[in-house]
Amino acid sequence: MAIAGLTIIGESINDSVPSTKALFESGDIAGILELARSQDAAGAAYIDVNVGSRSPEFMADLVVQIQQVTGKPLSIDTPDPAIAEAGLSAYRADLAGGGKPILNSITVARERMWELYAVQPFRPILLATELAGEGKLIPARTAEQTYQAAKALAAAARTHCPGIANDDLIIDPGIAPLAGDTEGNLKRLIAAMERIHADPDLAGVHMSVGLSNFTVMLPSKRKDGMPVKSTLESAFLTIAMPRGLDMIIGSVKRKYELLPEEHPAMQCLRAVLQADGFEALMHVRNFYAG
Repeated sequence: MAIAGLTIIGESINDSVPSTKALFESGDIAGILELARSQDAAGAAYIDVNVGSRSPEFMADLVVQIQQVTGKPLSIDTPDPAIAEAGLSAYRADLAGGGKPILNSITVARERMWELYAVQPFRPILLATELAGEGKLIPARTAEQTYQAAKALAAAARTHCPGIANDDLIIDPGIAPLAGDTEGNLKRLIAAMERIHADPDLAGVHMSVGLSNFTVMLPSKRKDGMPVKSTLESAFLTIAMPRGLDMIIGSVKRKYELLPEEHPAMQCLRAVLQADGFEALMHVRNFYAG
């Protein structure tokens, strides 16, 4: 059962997923379309479409075919403006109940993407991982920098997309793998979400992360059989949703749930938020060792 208030963008049609890449490489479009169908049936609100470095024509054709098997709106997922334009041009909102597509993602370095709003109005994912300063791009390494990057991207959206509502803006404050978090990325992320959520100018915006990135490099289960990935992802959602996170790019196969404070995964993340450096990693290791 899905968590109330959590919108899932189905992640499976992505060239970075080995099994999906194999479908692309073998030309198994029927297999790709089945991924769209199955994610729709399992409750995804959007279907992500990432074709890697394949041609704009390939993206356009795939969008047309996917929209023949699902009525869910799509998330056009590429950093390449030409591929994004092809996907947006091919997209038909009327086949998705009038729903706008998502464009994943726009950064301060991808300003050309804003021009595509004239091709097809979209809901932008604003990737707040860097900001402009003194003629160069600065990585957002602190909560304040992430918050300022989010504000700058929201302002850019209003400039380039006149009349766009906060409800169409999706801020991605960036999530990092927990297994290698010696720099306090989880602390940065949680604190940044708090700032974004509390800003009246950003009232009504959505926040999203690529949730599967949080648990890469971790084992699937503990020795006692407890799932590691899904429970840690659920613990993250339990902490993040009250701070404004209401969307994820994630797997419809995962059992996401809100956890009680006494759950071992919650205790693990609470400990990580209080720790620094390798001490934080030890809390994660102790959790998955069971």
